[in-house]
Amino acid sequence: MVEPADRSSTAGQRLSAPESYGVSTLEPGLRPPTQPPGRLVSIRVQLLDDTQEVFQISQRSPGKVLFDLICVHLNLVEGDYFGLEYQDQRKMTVWLDLLKPTLKQIRRPKNTILRFVVKFFPPDHTQLMEELTQYLFALQIKRDLACGRLICNDTSAALMVSHIIQSEIGDFDETQSWQHLLHNKYLPDQDAIRDKITDCHRKHVGQTPAESDYQLLEIARRLEMYGVRLHPAKDREGTKLSLAVAHTGVLVFQGYTKINAFNWSKIRKLSFKRKRFLIKLRADPAQNSHHDTLEFAMASRDCCKIFWKICVEYHAFFRLFEEPKPKPKPILFTRGSSFRFSGRTQKQIIDYVKDSEVKKVPFERKHSKILSSSGMSPQSSSFRSQVPKESAMSVPVADQPDSARLAHHAEANGSEELPASTSTANGLHDTPAAPGSDSTQPRQNGAGLAAEQQQLLNPGSPGSEDSPLGSPCVVVNGTVNGDGMGGVLGQSPEGRQLSPLTSPLLTDAGYVRNDEEDEARRKFPTDKAYFIAKELLTTERTYLKDLQVITESFQSAAGKDEAFPVSVSNLLSANYDPVDKFHQGFLKEVEQRLAQWEGRSNAHIKGDYQRIGDVLLKNIQGLRQLTIHLQKHSECLVELERACRSSRKVEALCREFEQQRVCYLPFNVFLLRPLHRLLHYKLILERLCKHYPPTHDDFRDCRAALADISEMVLQLQGAMMKMENFQKLLELKKDLTGIDNLAIPGREFIRLGCLSKLSGKGLQQRMFFLFSDSLVYTSRGTTPSNQFKVHGQLPLYGMTIRESEEEWGVPHSFTLFGQRQSVVVAASCAAEMERWVEDIRMAIDLAEQSSSPHTDLLSTSLPDSKLLEDGGTEQESEEELSGSRSSLERQGHRGNTTVHVCWHRNTSVSMVDFSVAVENQLSGNLLRKFKNSNGWQKLWVVFTNFSLFFYKSHQDDYPLASLPLLGYSVTVPAESENIHKDYVFKLHFKSHVYYFRSESEYTFERWMEVIRSATCSASRSLPSTRKDLY
Repeated sequence: MVEPADRSSTAGQRLSAPESYGVSTLEPGLRPPTQPPGRLVSIRVQLLDDTQEVFQISQRSPGKVLFDLICVHLNLVEGDYFGLEYQDQRKMTVWLDLLKPTLKQIRRPKNTILRFVVKFFPPDHTQLMEELTQYLFALQIKRDLACGRLICNDTSAALMVSHIIQSEIGDFDETQSWQHLLHNKYLPDQDAIRDKITDCHRKHVGQTPAESDYQLLEIARRLEMYGVRLHPAKDREGTKLSLAVAHTGVLVFQGYTKINAFNWSKIRKLSFKRKRFLIKLRADPAQNSHHDTLEFAMASRDCCKIFWKICVEYHAFFRLFEEPKPKPKPILFTRGSSFRFSGRTQKQIIDYVKDSEVKKVPFERKHSKILSSSGMSPQSSSFRSQVPKESAMSVPVADQPDSARLAHHAEANGSEELPASTSTANGLHDTPAAPGSDSTQPRQNGAGLAAEQQQLLNPGSPGSEDSPLGSPCVVVNGTVNGDGMGGVLGQSPEGRQLSPLTSPLLTDAGYVRNDEEDEARRKFPTDKAYFIAKELLTTERTYLKDLQVITESFQSAAGKDEAFPVSVSNLLSANYDPVDKFHQGFLKEVEQRLAQWEGRSNAHIKGDYQRIGDVLLKNIQGLRQLTIHLQKHSECLVELERACRSSRKVEALCREFEQQRVCYLPFNVFLLRPLHRLLHYKLILERLCKHYPPTHDDFRDCRAALADISEMVLQLQGAMMKMENFQKLLELKKDLTGIDNLAIPGREFIRLGCLSKLSGKGLQQRMFFLFSDSLVYTSRGTTPSNQFKVHGQLPLYGMTIRESEEEWGVPHSFTLFGQRQSVVVAASCAAEMERWVEDIRMAIDLAEQSSSPHTDLLSTSLPDSKLLEDGGTEQESEEELSGSRSSLERQGHRGNTTVHVCWHRNTSVSMVDFSVAVENQLSGNLLRKFKNSNGWQKLWVVFTNFSLFFYKSHQDDYPLASLPLLGYSVTVPAESENIHKDYVFKLHFKSHVYYFRSESEYTFERWMEVIRSATCSASRSLPSTRKDLY
């Protein structure tokens, strides 16, 4: 290795780039420690990209100085996740103690190589705020796979390796990928699954290296052996085991299988005595157990001490608010070890990155052959966070740091005493949990709606303050502190390539780009057509996921149940599988075109690819061949409902499937998706044709594709409207009890919503359902099913309506005069009253024109439609509760349907609103911010069925949270709200405020448009021909 004094300065120093000292182990605002006087000693360190660097430190300096120099060298902000390990004179792998002098730990520095590796593995990689940190973690996962430390099945291994290859060589090319696998070893048994790896690699077209890192860590973190470092031990019976430590506590493995786990909240004390490692648990009153100490025998006392130290550090890093203070030195006698955790805790790291705007320094990936900059992260530091937790779909919360400052000291050969109850970061307390279980805190609102978001741990983002850090004497690929000039950019005078981690990619002007410049440069396609094409891509991804709910998830569940009719299963497969297969190919073409449009593809294909009309025209012509299958989808819906009516087992199967997380909407809605998708293509093409001038190269293809899709929509529109109405009646049937024959030919759904009914007890909240032949009013049941119990029915034939605000003295009230009874109702506002009056009058006209008299909706169990109208919220009878069909629906009933949202938010929706919502579905990435938080969270958001559904990424199979939008208002933030960002809109309902940020003016306008369609009820009449369609 070349002597440090003879090497040129780093690229950033030669071009006078601002120095970025990401010294993660220092408090904000402090300078790196000055080195004590004395001769300098060279220490060799191997980095995660396999390069070796030499650092010069004073012979008396502590390990912290060396560690800080490495962080400065790498421009690493979140260095506290990492550590330095080496082999001591006993050939044991140990961690460098940052508080002790380095040369007292490393006896022969010339013959020792320290390894800079990941030390603390967080439960979720989205807690890592910087792309550089994620890249280093990805290198660690790559190393663990190669050495056989990260054990997993072949499918997971192949998928992870495919993401590694994608980040290194880019998009799949058969010859290049095969040669790359031959010359690089990623797995011990790589040859056996080489075909699997290439098959997975084919699917990553257009994926950037940063996105590949993100997906690699997403897969790795779910593995049981993620971040696990095994320490051999034996139990009291001499059985060979292994101990490990994680963010949750101490783990016990037998081979590579985890057989036990002890949560930090259950551990009272960790200690060791000679070769015995002791875990003292808190007493469990429920079990009356007095044996609260577990004992494990390890190979030696040194092995015990090494494992005990890492346990102390893991507990402090993940559980404490701040670094523990040193214990005062005793005057006379010392007892136990003085070892303590040194460095910032995870809580401090996140707070630091959130509160200070650290300038990101672009970096080069050593093994990557494609261009990548730090601005391409799928979740950059300003966006990073976990998806919120919802009441309807609870998400486990990671263990949070203890606020108490635990004294990490030892007694009798080393121990750690853990307090019985310590406050955590969110103000809660640790509660005893079963060994191996993480304590979760699901929260529900009283209404049972998955509406109000709860923030998980670490939602932060950088603030606005720079942290002025000092300049230590560092010798890395150059002279001291940049003195001395010369050399070629990125190389030493001898021509040796510098470490990619220390050779930032600079701009033409020779300065390091900051966050705002990175953000601006990410948006290089500025044409509106690009964002319209991107909307096609994002919505196609969601549509394909919805199709797979039918073709994969439901078919799998139906195939396991012998009661499900084979004829119905075959009908679904025959008419949905070809559509699914076609759209998989279509999605790949769109992804490839967008990658070429953005310049991300490394396919090196020449030509003008900044258009999408040719892809749409080709595939819409192909889609026309599937018209015969699309026409059969109404038959699929009818046959599935017929099977449910004829068999309780089939009905139970469908109800149970709707409770699965992947079925985030009523299952029948998914059956309508292919027809709805035709409307989306038509609207997208209309926007493209409106945007392009007639002379544009893409205009002709878009116009031809629009003509083809318009013809298909016109051909299938009648069947689609019938299916929508039939599906809505089936959905309402699940929400109502006391009605047997709701879905009959000729009946149309018109509006549902809340009105107050005037009775002898005053105004009482009731849920009204308006159909083409009758008006039904109900109240919400008090049983766990939360179904709405029918109180009465008003036939529309012969009904009249009159406003009666002055007569009864009730605002926004009107009277309905039926043939048998009259009802006085009041709306929540004048607009609601106007919608109801308009729709009821239209429905009365439909009933008058109908040739058949009304059909009684009520079941025979209700002797009189007026019997219970003043009964309030009375309980269902035992006979009704024990009915097999009713109780079946109760067991499988959703509590956050549109009907329940309308009930809790005192609003209404019409069939026209549902039709508008079908046209206005949207998907894409948004940044979300809470009212009182500083950080923006990057989420994949899907708008459908009057709700926003939140995902971590578009590849997730089910949403982790939802936000029903009925009743919300959507506006632009006021100046006083201090939201100094572009393209931000605000959602507001009572005290709940959310801010969402989009990537462009077009996407901002589209999100505003579709959300307004859900928050503002339509008041136009139904088409006059609608009554003839069913």
